[in-house]
Amino acid sequence: MERMIPEEKDILVTKASMPSYEEFIEEIKPIWETAWMTNMGEFHDRLKEQLKAYLKAKNLLLFVNGHMALEMALQAMNLSGEVITTPFSFASTTHAIMRNNLTPVFCDIKEDDYTIDADRIEALITDKTTAILPVHVYGNVCDVETIERIAKKHNLKVIYDAAHAFGVEVNGRGIGTFGDASMFSFHATKVFNTIEGGAVTFQDPSLEVLLNYLKNFGITGKESVEYVGGNAKMNEFQAVMGICNLRHVEENIEKRRLITEHYKKRLSGIPGIRLNQEKEGILPNYAYFPVAFDGFSMTRNEVYERLASHHIFARKYFYPLITDFDCYREQFQGVSLPCAKKAADSVLTLPLYADLSISDADRICDIILGVKPKGRL
Repeated sequence: MERMIPEEKDILVTKASMPSYEEFIEEIKPIWETAWMTNMGEFHDRLKEQLKAYLKAKNLLLFVNGHMALEMALQAMNLSGEVITTPFSFASTTHAIMRNNLTPVFCDIKEDDYTIDADRIEALITDKTTAILPVHVYGNVCDVETIERIAKKHNLKVIYDAAHAFGVEVNGRGIGTFGDASMFSFHATKVFNTIEGGAVTFQDPSLEVLLNYLKNFGITGKESVEYVGGNAKMNEFQAVMGICNLRHVEENIEKRRLITEHYKKRLSGIPGIRLNQEKEGILPNYAYFPVAFDGFSMTRNEVYERLASHHIFARKYFYPLITDFDCYREQFQGVSLPCAKKAADSVLTLPLYADLSISDADRICDIILGVKPKGRL
């Protein structure tokens, strides 16, 4: 008699962490009593203070999403000219620069951790450079000391894209305390989410008033609009989701750690596979599990397709490079970024989220390594 093979279930690259239905419903009940749903209400202010404590940041403001947080942080800095940044990031990073009428100047990345190569920054500085916008990639921390030294030497602002780095610490110091400002994304796919949402941490307390104006259309009084702002306020339902999720974030990070360690156990030491390496002094958040396929028996794209054929949906993250986007290709044609190009062509992020099971992680590794699962004919 022929043995039936069970249908393979879908495994997505990520899955949102959520509180229980009952916990969320209980928290949002007061909104029906007050009918206060936006414009910096009670839950908004509670979450802001809780996040300041968790991230060890003196100054923090909440936004409707991470992109608007970054865009308005740049606007508040009143920058002009050129901003040095990385091509190995999500579209939002460069879009925020361009939408502020600034010119991105792309610096190559380090091959070992995919962050901007700080040793290459200074050669790109001109009399038009006003800021550096590095990205903490996959939770890997940029060379913050070198970047700070360069910025001070050339009187440049530093705004970090910390979308991947929620809760990460450097020798006990919150990641959002480096540079002049840092943007965090609280998108549903992140380690911590408010459904959509974001925040900016910043060093200069005087920026708080301006950022609050900018995220509310530039309105400064009942009959006064002094700035060209936007609508970037976090609403109360987002804030409640954040309050609930913050209660469970440490538990969820621990679950991510266990999956990460299991992936490492299965995939370490395999020729042609290079894994992310943790660095001393860094408290990680296990946001992503990037794998570089370089000299493996399959290319990155072949691994991606093989996994997809088994209903496992990994992600080419980041691919293509920002300089290869249709909207930027012509402008940046001829820019040489060999390390970033290699990373874009070789890195695959494997599924990683708090509810991913060890058995699912094993299934993913078995498919990559060509191991026949137990119990299969």
